[in-house]
Amino acid sequence: MDKGTLYICPTPIGNLEDITLRTLNILKEADLIAAEDTRHTLKLLNYYNIKKPLISYHEHNKRERGEKVIKEIIEGKRVALVSDAGMPCIQDPGEDLIKLAIEKEIQIVALPGASAFILALVLSGFPTDKFVFEGFLSSSKKDRIKDLNRIRDENRTIILYEAPHRFLDLMEDIIQVLGDRKISVSRELTKIHEETFRGKVSEGIKKFKEEGVKGELVIILEGKKEEEKNFDDLPVKEHIKQYMREGLSKKEAVKKVAKERKLPRNQIYKEGINIEDK
Repeated sequence: MDKGTLYICPTPIGNLEDITLRTLNILKEADLIAAEDTRHTLKLLNYYNIKKPLISYHEHNKRERGEKVIKEIIEGKRVALVSDAGMPCIQDPGEDLIKLAIEKEIQIVALPGASAFILALVLSGFPTDKFVFEGFLSSSKKDRIKDLNRIRDENRTIILYEAPHRFLDLMEDIIQVLGDRKISVSRELTKIHEETFRGKVSEGIKKFKEEGVKGELVIILEGKKEEEKNFDDLPVKEHIKQYMREGLSKKEAVKKVAKERKLPRNQIYKEGINIEDK
């Protein structure tokens, strides 16, 4: 018996009409649809009058259900994987299902479609030629600060996700670690109350404190400008220690400091020769 196929099917992030004809055809032809929340997906299927068996596949059952889905595909079934909104597998348990399918040499077909962070990036007005996607940072303040320190000198456009109840905490941490740089915040994308705020972090904090925070948010941060990197007041030794505290080895920290200060690596190494490596 020939194996079936796993189809990765993007779903609308808001407006139910933002779905491709090809995706609709795959959903109609699938033997089984694996959904993050079957109740949510059922609304989409009902809108397009699609009646297909649904199975839940989410973060809390991905091991057990993943094996079941793979078994169905091995037996010849065509399975469509969907998330609640947008492209499956982006900060989503579908990532694990893809790995299982690859291990079992199952054919995987990914369909193009909606993706919130690409839409928000385009709306931001920031450079789109080079960017870095960080998704959700840690919910722990200590670890979130560590994450922000790690990307503090990133000069590419930075993309973050955040839930409404943690948004203002994240914004306060951003201004503390990255400074009051330019930011774009998109919420309720493709929905009736779609909104994109553009301005400084401090302005965003003021606005959302006054108006409240609703809906999932995509945050686009302007990358750090090269001219902002001024190490004149930071001793070389402390500069090395700073990167080591962020998790780099002494060798890695020396290399990075030498590059940023545009100095020979052996000169930087001599400055930090008494620093103990991990």
